[in-house]
Amino acid sequence: MGCGTVAMYGHLPALKAVEDLELVSIFDPDAGRLKLAQEKFGVPHAFTECEAFFKSGIDAITITSPAPFHPINVADAARYGKHVICEKPLALTDTEAQQMIDVMDKAGLMLFTGFCYRFSPSALEIKRLIENGAIGNVRSLRLIYIWDCHGKFQARASQGEIQKRREDRMLEGGPLLDCGVHQVDLARWWLGSEVVRQHASAAWVDEYEAPDHVYLHMDHSSGAHTMVELSYSFCHTTKEPHHHFTYQLIGDKGVIIYDREQKLFELRNSDGIQKLEFHHEKNFEEMYRHFARALQTGKAGQLPTGYDGLMATRLARSGVEQCIAQRLKK
Repeated sequence: MGCGTVAMYGHLPALKAVEDLELVSIFDPDAGRLKLAQEKFGVPHAFTECEAFFKSGIDAITITSPAPFHPINVADAARYGKHVICEKPLALTDTEAQQMIDVMDKAGLMLFTGFCYRFSPSALEIKRLIENGAIGNVRSLRLIYIWDCHGKFQARASQGEIQKRREDRMLEGGPLLDCGVHQVDLARWWLGSEVVRQHASAAWVDEYEAPDHVYLHMDHSSGAHTMVELSYSFCHTTKEPHHHFTYQLIGDKGVIIYDREQKLFELRNSDGIQKLEFHHEKNFEEMYRHFARALQTGKAGQLPTGYDGLMATRLARSGVEQCIAQRLKK
């Protein structure tokens, strides 16, 4: 449901590639966008009407519509008896997310959140290394993603038309609620430890209500601390942008370092330096292989649940609201 940017580059190619799933139908209220997706991916059925889509012989759906539409999409899926994997953020508020979880539970259906970062071989390897004690007790996580969200303007370094994709994400809560939920989910998942305290600080480089450069600090019940740094203003008005994406996990017996720009992934401990195979931070195909297994077995496995989506949204939204409130006091 939804044939926008993330569906076109991530979800639809993955659904076509995964052998245990069949892409049968797509839905989008925009007929032109719908036709483009149908032709590009050879989808048998395409609908601008929800009822026809849900009655087209499908077993489960992916929701890739804009975040404000997720609650109604999930409610419709529950009404028609379809399992769901939903793009992040699961919802924009706790209330909406909990309603989505409740309506699917009541219908006896599975609801998953599309945190595709979990399924990168690098992220899975970090999970394995932590569980095997490769760096001992994890005490600090630094998860950084600072970039421009495709730039402020349609044309680089101009003062022309505003680039709508970035603007929409800023109006929905900014980088922490959009991309930051991935990092929040990774921290909870890697550590297997809930967040017991959090606080956030931010900078406003742009003019939106939501901050465009945010620092979220989270204390886990295990004693570990996670710092997440997110930006949609890093080089957002420059002609030549630069992005920075890293994971640093610090334990009492070593460290794990992942750096996208350098294509660096390594473990450093008392045994020396172990170079690990580098992979991109996203993996839609592997996420959908897990989704296929969940549909076959009825078990979530490694898939992020609706609850995981709720917790990531709660922590990110709380951070954004805290930053806005602090700014208003000045």
